[in-house]
Amino acid sequence: MSAKKTVTVEQIASPVRREPSQRQTLVGLGLNKIRRRKTLEDTPAVRGMINKVAHLIRVVEEK
Repeated sequence: MSAKKTVTVEQIASPVRREPSQRQTLVGLGLNKIRRRKTLEDTPAVRGMINKVAHLIRVVEEK
């Protein structure tokens, strides 16, 4: 019926000098370098990961 909802995130900060779990969360989102973007399925698990590292990434608004 309808396409699955997606969310695009972009890494805007480095995980250097952050908790190892935050670096692992970025890798789990498919990010590991600044300015890298990834489009992910919008699920509660992905939203939780985004909230955990919200200070290191931004949600990109697609038009």
